[in-house]
Amino acid sequence: MTKINEQLLNRLSRVALSLTLVFFLLTLVFSGCALKPERSLVLATTTSTYDSGLLEFILPAFEDQHNTKVKVVAVGTGQALALAARGDADVVLVHAPDLEEEFVQKGFGVQRTFIMYNDFVILGPSNDPANIRRSPDATNAFRRIASTQSTFVSRGDESGTHIKERVIWALAGVESPEKDNWYLSLGQGMGSSLNVANEKHAYILSDRGTFLSRGASNLAMLTEGDPLLFNPYHFMIVNPDKFNNVQMELGQLLLDFLISAETQEKIRSFGVDRFGQILFNPASPDL
Repeated sequence: MTKINEQLLNRLSRVALSLTLVFFLLTLVFSGCALKPERSLVLATTTSTYDSGLLEFILPAFEDQHNTKVKVVAVGTGQALALAARGDADVVLVHAPDLEEEFVQKGFGVQRTFIMYNDFVILGPSNDPANIRRSPDATNAFRRIASTQSTFVSRGDESGTHIKERVIWALAGVESPEKDNWYLSLGQGMGSSLNVANEKHAYILSDRGTFLSRGASNLAMLTEGDPLLFNPYHFMIVNPDKFNNVQMELGQLLLDFLISAETQEKIRSFGVDRFGQILFNPASPDL
């Protein structure tokens, strides 16, 4: 073998060695990534945050930042809190203040934090058989619906919306409307209940965000603006002292994310370009 060939062979050997080393280092890097599997966090929440599309709008940024999959269980507020009380969720985002306070008092939740708010609206057919269109008083609107026996669709699912509805019926002096033929109790979420009300040209109580985002062509907002219809949403971490499987660290990270200025601004901007109004107001007084 000539001297030139030997030199060429040596160079090729060094190149091959370098490539092998680079490949080995890349393998270590990707193996290191593989050793950090995606984490998961279970969020029990009301259907309005899911049906409106809000969670789909804000959560991907959190998931990317923290390599975490947020598993959303969207049910009525009562069911969400029951899941959390059994240790089947890590965090909750709901809208029934009395139930939330009871949940915390019983030691199931910690760090209850105001995240956002919107309002409830009373929807109905455009011909408005109960004549509630000009009444800003939710109690009077419900009283008129009952007195005219106009079809009313209720979620009937122990959600925050259903709880608020029962409060209004009680204030209106209407006892046990579920016993009447004009009252339809479905046991379903907000989106499904809106669909039924739309098909039946019926009255229904809805949060503003879900109604605007889902749409219901046969229904119009007839009563709004009553302070009674205020609808706040709070976040809680399930108490790790009750259940040792609770992802407390991830829960705290999600809380920090939700109250951050960037996320609060995203909440404020959600849907404004499509509907010309705010669907969910951020809790932050600075926005």
